[in-house]
Amino acid sequence: MTFLLTNLPPHAHVHFIGIGGISMSGLAEILMDRGFSVSGSDRAESHITKRLEGKGAKIYIGQCASNIQNPDVVVYSAAISPDNPERIAAEKCGAAVFDRATLMGAIMKLYKYPVAVAGTHGKTTTTSMLTHIALSAELDPTISLGGELPAIGGNIRVGGGDHFICEACEYHQSFLRFFPLVSIILNVEEDHLDYFRDLDHIKDTFRALADLTPAGGATVINADDENTVDAVSGTSARMITCSIKKEADYEARDISVSNSGTPSFTVYEKGTPLGTVTLSVHGMHNVSNALCTVAAARFLGIDFEKIKNGLADFVGVGRRFEVKGEKNGVTVIDDYAHHPTEIAATLSTAKKTAKGSVFCIFQPHTYTRTKTLFSEFVNVLSGSSPIILDIYAAREKDTGLVSAKELADAIPDAVYLPTFEDCTAFLRETAKEGDMVLTMGAGDVYKIGEMFLQE
Repeated sequence: MTFLLTNLPPHAHVHFIGIGGISMSGLAEILMDRGFSVSGSDRAESHITKRLEGKGAKIYIGQCASNIQNPDVVVYSAAISPDNPERIAAEKCGAAVFDRATLMGAIMKLYKYPVAVAGTHGKTTTTSMLTHIALSAELDPTISLGGELPAIGGNIRVGGGDHFICEACEYHQSFLRFFPLVSIILNVEEDHLDYFRDLDHIKDTFRALADLTPAGGATVINADDENTVDAVSGTSARMITCSIKKEADYEARDISVSNSGTPSFTVYEKGTPLGTVTLSVHGMHNVSNALCTVAAARFLGIDFEKIKNGLADFVGVGRRFEVKGEKNGVTVIDDYAHHPTEIAATLSTAKKTAKGSVFCIFQPHTYTRTKTLFSEFVNVLSGSSPIILDIYAAREKDTGLVSAKELADAIPDAVYLPTFEDCTAFLRETAKEGDMVLTMGAGDVYKIGEMFLQE
């Protein structure tokens, strides 16, 4: 049975297990704005939990059964295991217990124009681009992001309009509990292989997302990605294709790159030129991302001038080639890249923009990903003389299957440094004026850049 927020009583109490997560915190804010009573727990205090507390949420630091105080609904994230004490207590107390994706789907039901941005890579950036377009068009959208966007002051924006724009994660097939009018599929690759059996399993999941498209809706796809095209083949959903290489519903032609490295291109809609888009972010991958937002925005009836202005205003999102600062002529950049394809794109941008050497500091994310994509990591990092840090475990435990030292040993000229202090000392002694320090990974590797800048 579909969970509907409209079936809850006014001021119902909703408790979030893992409320400090980037997505969970955003959903909590949306519910608070609608008058719900919100509480939640997390393992550690953060600026996110403090912000929620300031808005009226009851926050518990640490997770235990006593935190469950007669809630009507309990929501847990994918990182919360079935043996979590709060989850066990919630199931015993008679509350409705749902995962984060189910709540996201219920929130989507409240909006006339829900949009889900999916794909192995580029979700946060593309959702942010579409956010800028919606703001340019003065749609007063509600936004749920997997990163922090300066234009909305964080990862969430609660608007009063009919549009809801969110990231749609494939992990645990979460997005199959969503109800999008428009879906965007950017790319499909092997990832999250601690859950998915193989690439075919992943493709099946994205095909199922396309199959969710209702009558009157559409799925926008990057037609240059072969796995995406294969994944959606056979679906009856309306498809809108985008390409920077071949004939499609929306095409980017006459692509040029400025002296600063930012691209411009002419948008063609079914063979007719609409006008020129100039981006303020780097990389051909962002041309593809932007073209998909153009297609989605046009489907939603947004004027091209508003689209063009919104894309020009987008200068990036937190942890996506984010300039952290400069010290003694050394520029510090941080990027969320943690999959080989993402790493390749980030390294390409870094090498094109750096004046001197690039010090690539990579923190592998999860043992499963490191093990299953080991050879791909070796290939993409070879030639960059990377510094390899210990694997960030995230939701996993170290079972001895793979180590960061093994990865470093397999990469020519790689250096393994076990601690952040070791890495910072290495940079202090080696980096010189004109060089770039590039921290990469989905964990806490960004702290190294901050440590270097603060020394």
